[in-house]
Amino acid sequence: MAVFDGSGSTGDPTGHPWASPGFDDELRRWRIIPHRLRHWAQTTPEAPFLRCASDWMTYREVDELSDRVAAGLAGEGLVKGDRVATVVPNRLETLLAFFGCAKLGLIQVPVNTFLRGRFLSYQLADAQAGVVIADEPGVRAVRSIAHDLPDLRTVFQVGGSESADERPFEELATADGPVPDVELRMTDVNAILYTSGTTGMPKGCLASHGYYLNVPRAYYACGLARPGDTFFTSWPLFHTSGQMIALMLALQGGRPIHFETEFRASTFLAIAADALAGDSTGVMIFGVGAMGMAILATPRGDGERDHRIRGASLVPLPVPAQEEFADRFGIAVYSEIYGQTECNPITANPWRDDLRRRESMGRAVPGLQVEVHDDDGRPVPPGVVGEVVVRPLEPEVMFQGYWGKPEATVEVARGLWHHTGDNAVIDPEGYLTFRDRKKDSMRRRGENVSSLELERAILEHPGVSAVVVHAVPSPLGEDDIKACVIPVDGAVIDPVELFDFFKSTLPYFAVPRYLELVEEFPVNAMGRVLKHELRARGIGEAIDFEALGLTITKSERR
Repeated sequence: MAVFDGSGSTGDPTGHPWASPGFDDELRRWRIIPHRLRHWAQTTPEAPFLRCASDWMTYREVDELSDRVAAGLAGEGLVKGDRVATVVPNRLETLLAFFGCAKLGLIQVPVNTFLRGRFLSYQLADAQAGVVIADEPGVRAVRSIAHDLPDLRTVFQVGGSESADERPFEELATADGPVPDVELRMTDVNAILYTSGTTGMPKGCLASHGYYLNVPRAYYACGLARPGDTFFTSWPLFHTSGQMIALMLALQGGRPIHFETEFRASTFLAIAADALAGDSTGVMIFGVGAMGMAILATPRGDGERDHRIRGASLVPLPVPAQEEFADRFGIAVYSEIYGQTECNPITANPWRDDLRRRESMGRAVPGLQVEVHDDDGRPVPPGVVGEVVVRPLEPEVMFQGYWGKPEATVEVARGLWHHTGDNAVIDPEGYLTFRDRKKDSMRRRGENVSSLELERAILEHPGVSAVVVHAVPSPLGEDDIKACVIPVDGAVIDPVELFDFFKSTLPYFAVPRYLELVEEFPVNAMGRVLKHELRARGIGEAIDFEALGLTITKSERR
């Protein structure tokens, strides 16, 4: 049996066009976040680094300002290993807090800014966060569930505070005390990143400094990132994509990165074209496939190909849409990379015509071994569907386990392989093609949604006796959500009232689009709901909230 890995020594005749050994060795050597920042601050101090609703800031400026944040946090008595949660959208303070925490060895807990209620309280309580940094909407959300947070001591508000209960973030950003000399290793945990909770409540992935700074290797190696790039994205900084991919690509390569505060299809490419900074030769865009579809849906205009945008990584995006995007805007599109919070990325396609296979997810990236197994943990032959499993060939190239959940950590690593929960087939040359998800999850508006968590939240409605949610196809290429509801005996479900309940209690991306009122669910002999039968019904005669004019505007999302 062939072993498919990213070691470069498999005997596979096609080989990987991974980056040159010298550059790859440099990326492998720098594996502690503040050390890499200080390296660039000393060697290229005036090189542009960050822009986020601001002018470009240099590596020196970011290093100095994040030192002040670190000093402020140390002045609060925080020490290595303490948890600091952030409920802040893309803004400069988010980035300074990220580096300030890293310098002290604090464990960051980036929280989706759209969470509220039990979705929010679960993550903050589970992580035992003692300090929260939040903007005004985030502060309101945290204060509404503060009674469920026994470990919470202090809330710092970004953008000022008019309340005696919160302290302004500026207290941290202007601190002038010393930064403690904290010994850091690449094995130290930098963040707890919460998964979607696909088979239960969300789990916090322990992501080390070494793991963070390993992620860029594959992106540089396969050509998604190049040493002459300016990076541009609206990926949120509370996501793995924004923190571990986009920000680390810039930090490892010493490159500039522009974070947009939010995505707007009508202006996204124009702003990206204007993002070129320093010695850059071109702009590389990072986003999700739904963004690409939204940009393609905008009216055509003059000068759409007049730019220096080198390429766009939009995952996932169907090949016809990739080709349409390239033809219209003159921007080559790449969509063949696969990973998850626990291990990112796992596979990637070389961005080289002679080796690229657009229908696949690519092959194992450096430092990982990837196979496809059956339910008994045995490798399946090429072309046979099985579960994607992965294990490291080097230290700190994936997560360390789940925070506070040793049983879940052991279960996902059974047989000494990390089980992704995704089904795929592998070909004789090691290219994987996705088939389906074993885990019961949904992806909507670029966000993963836990069905269990959503069902528990919907059950809090007094008129709902039982609920099952599942994915249905979306025109945007991801999922829409359908809720199958059994009303309480004698209750009459008013769709408008139920939607208002969803709107006030759920993150906007988790609000179901469709509602089906049923008398019972199909179950097996053990009483377990047969979700596959509900999925097989599709949308059917379900109520479409959007067709009723019931939607959530951008201004209502927080």
